[in-house]
Amino acid sequence: MRLTLAEQYLDYGGRRIDAAAIAAIHAAGGCDGTSAEADLYRFLYAWFSPSDTLTVHTSGSTGRPKALEVSKQRMVESARMTCEHLDLGAKDTALLCMNLKYIGAMMMVVRSLVAGMRLIVRPASGHPFSDVEENISFVAMVPLQLYNTLHNIDERQKLDLTEKVIIGGGAVDETLQEMTCGLHCSVFSTYGMTETLSHIALRPLNGEAQSAYYTPFAGITLSQDTDGALIIDAPTLTPSPLHTNDIVRLRHDGSFSVVGRRDNVINSGGVKIHTEEVERLLKSIIRTPYAITAVPDAKLGEAVTLLLTDTSDCKLLLSQMEKLLPPYWCPRHIITTDHIPLTGNGKIDRVACRALACRQGCCTEQKN
Repeated sequence: MRLTLAEQYLDYGGRRIDAAAIAAIHAAGGCDGTSAEADLYRFLYAWFSPSDTLTVHTSGSTGRPKALEVSKQRMVESARMTCEHLDLGAKDTALLCMNLKYIGAMMMVVRSLVAGMRLIVRPASGHPFSDVEENISFVAMVPLQLYNTLHNIDERQKLDLTEKVIIGGGAVDETLQEMTCGLHCSVFSTYGMTETLSHIALRPLNGEAQSAYYTPFAGITLSQDTDGALIIDAPTLTPSPLHTNDIVRLRHDGSFSVVGRRDNVINSGGVKIHTEEVERLLKSIIRTPYAITAVPDAKLGEAVTLLLTDTSDCKLLLSQMEKLLPPYWCPRHIITTDHIPLTGNGKIDRVACRALACRQGCCTEQKN
């Protein structure tokens, strides 16, 4: 693998793009514009610059997006881990179909640089395989892209010919996982964040290796704090152990499953409720976009609240939820809205959801 910047070049569009080539492209105006190719060229121009760092931004799913200065060499090490784990190399072709504003897309380029993979670029869209004619070995997508692809016959066939698929940027629910079971390609859910320079663990969604647990890469040591939140010790990726807000179930072999985020916990009447766990259970009875949040409550402290884009019979829904959920998990309020607030990369915007629920004030239904 080409680990040093001096050794790296990108195989793109039949061209070898190294530091000298991207400088010429930039001088000719190739980095201007809003196309996916221009985005790629701008990233490469920054990558091959003399600076040892790049600026990346967090997704902002639980707060304001933050700008982080990250080491290029640490990004190289992250790429190496993924490529070695998935046996990716110069024989392979990678598809970049996500927004290069985010670390997940950036790392697809870095993996191609490090492993020598040929890179194909498509604009970020909900249907990344719609106009792909080449054979793809490796692709990274968000859950919405996977969902859309699986519901289109032609795009599903192209995906099925892909060897390895990683899904990041959001949780893969049970329904979406079940839809991957008939695929011949290997599909993985990823665990990671901007601070870990993309993922540090993978969970097989289909095939014989299918699992409910994430397996960390070699060289990653995991532990938990007193609240059960995950601590990641990855010396080649982060300068010090990273204390996350993700509450996990950690097994003796180092594999783990995610319960939910600590900052998404709702404390209702002294009972700690994980937002994501309630949302997972509601998948079986709600078919339209929704989110669980909370509003202040004089008696309970916080009252579990359902934001819902469906305006159907709320009394019926409340009855169904009372049968499905433990008593304290059942939403005290249902608020209908025309959309669920999302971040730029498609995650539920938790801060905006809470603000929307508090601002609306008047609930469609309320439990006694």
